[in-house]
Amino acid sequence: MSNTALTTAALTTSAVALDPAFENVWDELLWRGLVHVSTDQEALRALLGGDPITYYCGFDPTAPSLHLGNLVQLLTLRRIQLAGHRPLGLVGGSTGLIGDPRPTAERTLNTRETVEEWVGRLRAQVERYLSFEGENAARMVNNLDWTAPLSAIDFLREIGKHYRVGTMLKKDAVAARLNSDAGISYTEFSYQILQGMDFLELYRQYGCVLQTGGSDQWGNLTSGTDLIHRVEGVSAHAIGTPLITNSDGTKFGKSEGNAIWLDAEMCSPYRMYQFWLGTADADVVDRLKVFTFLTRAEIEEYATLVETEPFRRAAQKRLALEVCATVHGIEATAAVIAASEALFGQGDLAALDAATLRTALDELPNATVTAGTPVSEALVAAGLVSSVSEARRAILQGGVSLDGERVADDSATVQGSLPGGVSVLRRGKKTLAGIFLG
Repeated sequence: MSNTALTTAALTTSAVALDPAFENVWDELLWRGLVHVSTDQEALRALLGGDPITYYCGFDPTAPSLHLGNLVQLLTLRRIQLAGHRPLGLVGGSTGLIGDPRPTAERTLNTRETVEEWVGRLRAQVERYLSFEGENAARMVNNLDWTAPLSAIDFLREIGKHYRVGTMLKKDAVAARLNSDAGISYTEFSYQILQGMDFLELYRQYGCVLQTGGSDQWGNLTSGTDLIHRVEGVSAHAIGTPLITNSDGTKFGKSEGNAIWLDAEMCSPYRMYQFWLGTADADVVDRLKVFTFLTRAEIEEYATLVETEPFRRAAQKRLALEVCATVHGIEATAAVIAASEALFGQGDLAALDAATLRTALDELPNATVTAGTPVSEALVAAGLVSSVSEARRAILQGGVSLDGERVADDSATVQGSLPGGVSVLRRGKKTLAGIFLG
């Protein structure tokens, strides 16, 4: 990837202005496919096109990191802030102790200490996507601040009395659990009341009138709008973004069964980059709309390239570059791109950063061998061939390379000559494996 492309990515991922193609951020949200369900659309368009408002999105600490599904919300928060509105990033110190009902089974409650630790980690992640300067500076909030002092009696009298059980039973998540073998506990049944109370509290403290979230959270989102209307007699709004799925119907955000986390320790930048690089042609334009700050004009250019020159995979490369730079920074992304290119024969393996090379090899088939192990045995250990005799034939046919150099005979050994004391084996043009010394 050229330095020019990396510089362009640094500019676009910083997202300093609203797309000039849109006068109203509501129209941009619609074009990007970010509105699956909402309260009154005309009212929302007027609201987002008028004077600055305060809006929020909540993130529960049910894991030590946010994931790609949360990234949709983080970028939506940023887009609306770019239009001049004031975001509140809520990390749920109290709702994280309860857990949003899943459609299949009860959550295991985490300890207070675990939730507190995860609140800090998620807060740091959310803060990376918002600006805390200027007239529309963001603010971070924790719902434990107003929930913890509230007694059970006060909660029931002041909040619970405004809810009707019949309405609560109709919420999708609750209905799904009631129809399952697991059922639902009163604890998780009450989650929607807690989230509704959050919206009410934020309305009272900051004048917050809009909440965003995934469409699967719609029942919880409207819990807040309904509560504000009953208690305060005013209209508040909600936007539910679509759940992202692949064109083939498979679940988005999974890679070989593992979630794509935003924390580099849980999902390496290399793995994230490769995930986006593998986006199908049928999905890539929609992903550019949702997950990047490229303008409408730029995305339409990539849409044309997908149609006319799909073999170049220009849209996938730009998507991977933009998202990885947004999440992990431009320097880490540059190192990942260099590693990706070198591994596939377009760069110098010996010039790579040791840590980046190691994480890249962790994502490939790999094996641990001792220094001096014959290449033929290392090929078997890494699963590139099924036997030593097959490995020797591949070597004699000139189809094996070690650390970027063709292996000339079957007496060659692995020495871990690359940065960090590792080696890269290649069979054919595209079959790679990492070799670690131990």
